Amino acid sequence: MSTFRPGDERELSDVVAAVHAREEPLEIVAGGSKRALGRPLQTPHTLDMSAFSGIRSYEPEELVLTAGAATPMRVIDAALAERGQMLAFEPPDWRQLLGSAQAEPTLGGVTAANLSGPRRIKAGAARDHLLGFRAVSGRAEAFKAGGRVVKNVTGYDLCKLMAGSYGTLAALTELTFKVLPRPEAERSLLLLGLNDAAATRAMTAALNSPHEVSGAAHLPRGAEGAQRPLTVMRLEGPGPSVAARAAALAAELGAFGFVEEMHDAASRDLWRAVRDVAPLAGEPQRSVWRVSVAPSAGAGLAAELAHRVDHRHFFDWGGGLVWIAVKDAADGGAAGLRAAVARVGGHATLIRSADAIRAAVPVFEPQPPALAALSRRVKESFDPQRILNRGRLYADL
Repeated sequence: MSTFRPGDERELSDVVAAVHAREEPLEIVAGGSKRALGRPLQTPHTLDMSAFSGIRSYEPEELVLTAGAATPMRVIDAALAERGQMLAFEPPDWRQLLGSAQAEPTLGGVTAANLSGPRRIKAGAARDHLLGFRAVSGRAEAFKAGGRVVKNVTGYDLCKLMAGSYGTLAALTELTFKVLPRPEAERSLLLLGLNDAAATRAMTAALNSPHEVSGAAHLPRGAEGAQRPLTVMRLEGPGPSVAARAAALAAELGAFGFVEEMHDAASRDLWRAVRDVAPLAGEPQRSVWRVSVAPSAGAGLAAELAHRVDHRHFFDWGGGLVWIAVKDAADGGAAGLRAAVARVGGHATLIRSADAIRAAVPVFEPQPPALAALSRRVKESFDPQRILNRGRLYADL
């Protein structure tokens, strides 16, 4: 296996052109923290993108940041924090979950996987904050899309296409994001002892309230020292506003039990654990699934799975995101879990499992024929020889 380390877009285009001519696929790597995401790759070459790093432009007054795709997230976070700003979609750090503690999460990796944390229910996903990018396609063509401002334009929204493509369409070299002010204060309201169904009702009530909840999660087996199930709702913003909204929401949630409060640093630590899937990061022998369903269906899904597989779970996004860790299943729990998801509607992605399981079962939700045909046409438009991350999403892409 050979490793290519281009220093600029011209060299990157030359590398892709060379392997394109030989029809030899590349695995795209920057920090390497997400190499275990998706189907396992067996490529003859690695494309090291680490040279495409560094903040190129940051204008706090305009709420816009442009950086190389390989820029470490710690560099991005530090620069934004210094000016009291943030990436509002709350990108997670899955190194503990994926067993890649020595690797470095990058802005490009977060974008390629379209990763978003608990604030997604209020702020949107990573793709919603991506304003523009530069990249080199599998045809060895350098191109760019979007810009530095939010505009309504006619045509394809390539930013949304690239976010979540897992590097199968193009090698990203530069990204421009919209950033937002960091909240001045944060409080979390806690309810202890609720079962999954009651917790879902409490989270739904909080999210349907006028109090601008920015996170709603339920951990059935407790977390952060709690010995009972923990349901938590987050409020952010100016200090006086957060205090007033927290008091009003606590009164409304009183029907579900005694409401406790957690402030600032303690609250941030709790939500960081939820964001990074820390409750399920231990026990690496378990296969971990990320399941998207209607919030009202999550509790029923978990109850049905209890009769099928040995699993642990918790809820984020008000119950619409169910994290499930399955133990001792030859297929990682794929058959039973996908059958249960099909009954309630939604989709399931295998985030962590042994390579053999990730190679044997569909990691991403199987696509219906019409959507699969569209995916193939998109892939052929950008990468007809399937040079870039061949097989990471599906066996034939």
